[in-house]
Amino acid sequence: MEKSSDLLNRILVILILLFNLNPGNLLFAQQIAGYEVFKDIPYGEDMEQKMDIYLAEKEKANGNKGFTIVFLHGGAYYLSDKSQEERYIEPYLKKGFHVVNLNYRLKRGIPLATSDLTNALNFLKSNNGEYNLNLSQIIVTGFSAGAQIATNVGLAQNNPMFPDKLEDEIEIIGVINVSGPVDDLDVIEKIFVDHEYELFSKAGNALFPSDGYASREVLSVYEPVTYFDDNDPPVFLWHGGLDDQIPPATFEQFVSLMRKGKDTRMFIPNGKHSPTKEELANAYVEIFNFLEGL
Repeated sequence: MEKSSDLLNRILVILILLFNLNPGNLLFAQQIAGYEVFKDIPYGEDMEQKMDIYLAEKEKANGNKGFTIVFLHGGAYYLSDKSQEERYIEPYLKKGFHVVNLNYRLKRGIPLATSDLTNALNFLKSNNGEYNLNLSQIIVTGFSAGAQIATNVGLAQNNPMFPDKLEDEIEIIGVINVSGPVDDLDVIEKIFVDHEYELFSKAGNALFPSDGYASREVLSVYEPVTYFDDNDPPVFLWHGGLDDQIPPATFEQFVSLMRKGKDTRMFIPNGKHSPTKEELANAYVEIFNFLEGL
């Protein structure tokens, strides 16, 4: 009995170390059991060009229409990692979606970071014999910087001025943006460059690596509002009225273009840049309603 008890105690210690007895983490671990997981798959030659792929063993089991969810983390295009924002993909995994959690190149500017979403999707197309993802039912999503990338690429595919092109038979059918810039990147660049904290200032200077501020011509290529038209896929937008990183005023023009009956806006007057646990849970209720309507 002592040996058995000792073994159980050791197992408990391991669980504490791995999950800090966080019920959400335990549920997440159980849900992963229903997936075939590919970690740190390289989609380019750079060390930061890696992705995690979660293949649901029972595709469409929960009525998810076979969507492939592609998520990009935040971090001002300067820091963070796919592993640090898994709270944004957990709800999709619990629903049984295929999920791709994407890293992209950091500290080298918005243009390179944005290109990496296209690079990753084209890689998946070239290697889809191994993963068998539904690439005609892609939902691109992200938080903060990652949401800007997702929204920009998701809305720009029908515009010839956008520099990055997806391969044929890749189709983005929905965009989910949580606190991601959509307009006025000059305002956001200045906020970061002039920030009192050095890390923010460094991140601001790295947004468009060059001398001085980026030109309006360059900025417009990476502002989702540039591409927003009636033919774009449906958009879900979450943003907070007390966001101190992406000023609420920078969303106004984009919101004015949102299409009734097609797009969904979830505005939280007292919300900050990063949703609280409760705000995020409420957001996913609406996100799944949004996806159900696609």
